[in-house]
Amino acid sequence: MLDAFLAGAHQVFAFDTLIYMLIGSVAGIVAAAIPGFTVTMAIILTLPLTFAMDPLQGVSVMLSVYVGGYTGGLISAALLGIPGTPSSVATTFDAYPMARGGEPGRALSLGVWSSFFGTIISTIILIVAAPPLALIAVKLGPWEYFSLIVFALTIVASLVGNSLMRGLIAGVIGLGLATVGPDPMMGRPRLTFDSDILMPGLPFLIVLIGIFAISQLMGEVEDDGKSETKGALIPDVIEFKTWAVMREVLMHPVNLIRSSLIGVFIGALPGAGGSIANLLAYDQAKRSSKTPEEFGKGTPDGVIASEAGNSATAGGGLIPMIALGIPGSAVDAILMAALMVHGISVGPRLIMDNADLAYGMFIAMIVASLMMLVVCVLSMRLFLRVTDIPKQFIVPTVMICCVIGAFALNNRVTDLYLLGAIGLVGYGLKSLDYPLAPLVLGVILGPIAETNLRRALMSDGDWTVFFTRPISAVLLAAALLSVIFSIRSVLKMRKKNRAVTDEQDGD
Repeated sequence: MLDAFLAGAHQVFAFDTLIYMLIGSVAGIVAAAIPGFTVTMAIILTLPLTFAMDPLQGVSVMLSVYVGGYTGGLISAALLGIPGTPSSVATTFDAYPMARGGEPGRALSLGVWSSFFGTIISTIILIVAAPPLALIAVKLGPWEYFSLIVFALTIVASLVGNSLMRGLIAGVIGLGLATVGPDPMMGRPRLTFDSDILMPGLPFLIVLIGIFAISQLMGEVEDDGKSETKGALIPDVIEFKTWAVMREVLMHPVNLIRSSLIGVFIGALPGAGGSIANLLAYDQAKRSSKTPEEFGKGTPDGVIASEAGNSATAGGGLIPMIALGIPGSAVDAILMAALMVHGISVGPRLIMDNADLAYGMFIAMIVASLMMLVVCVLSMRLFLRVTDIPKQFIVPTVMICCVIGAFALNNRVTDLYLLGAIGLVGYGLKSLDYPLAPLVLGVILGPIAETNLRRALMSDGDWTVFFTRPISAVLLAAALLSVIFSIRSVLKMRKKNRAVTDEQDGD
């Protein structure tokens, strides 16, 4: 084991490998910061460049893009209110209000340090507990997956803001949008109205960019142009805050560790991914907080939870891939393809037959995390300059990036029509004070819930199986308790706000 560890370390710490990894880290951060350019797209573009490299060197570079991509999404999420990747949706809830409140440096630093610690924690768990966690994940059938998604859908109740009814309506709209297009099981068209534009369905990233980016940009155009971020670009202050925020993140150990563990577990579930972990970690942080009413207004706990949760899925996704040969996400599937190109089989025999490669991947994850941290800290000043750019320049630039990103997904012009239409819908809902997060959650989880429900019923038509399988029953019970707790919290918050209003009226 020690010989394999040293052999892997020797390959990772080679000078050329470190240079390639640094370039990969920068590329992942930049790609993820552009709305529509996902981590998966960046990894796919990197794959052909690694064919001429040694197996460990190629995988190390791709892991650098992977880790950098999970962090890069927070840049546009914090500074523009537009999630760069699907796994940064919950980051916008508190990072953007914090940046608008005059602390963009603190918002970015919180996200960067949380991502770093989340990745490190997930890598440690990957090294120590890969086999047992992978065995648990692989035993979950469609019944457990459906129950897990039902539990995840209860997050809607904690994202509704002050109006429970409007939040639920937004969630239902999201579930409705997810049903447009081909049936996920049989491929039959649904709700397309014989329209060629709707026939392929509504790609999730198109909905994400339209709902968050286009509606946000339209709101910026409507705004009076006055920036709310002031005095955030003094170099000494930036550097001081960057390191001071590290201590601030470590002062929330329970939130940090809990969110990281959620990310590891969700990452180990094939097909779940960072978008679910991001929202679920945020939801659990809000439920556990003594001041849940502060979430959505720029609280540090919200930023820490969302970024630690999504970044921890990087290590979590490698658990089933290394231990069982089952990719946890699309990115893990590409990593598997890269290893298979070099004739290396991925699965239980990977550690036995190629121990130096496996341990090298563990080391590469830690090195990639350190590189991401250094790049982000040194580039903080550059990132913060975004808040100084006049809106008449930044709005069209971001709009062009969104359009390019939307078109690059499938190379279809019709997707641009959908982007504009969904953007108008998002702007309308936002103007009417409807929360957008439940809508996006419905679009993410709707197809997964439908697919697993139908698989479960096709395997066994008896619906009571959902309650007789232990893990499924526990998840459904947790979902019921979650709904009750969320409704109680919303009503309690509404009562508190009413009491404050009455007190002000009395004065």
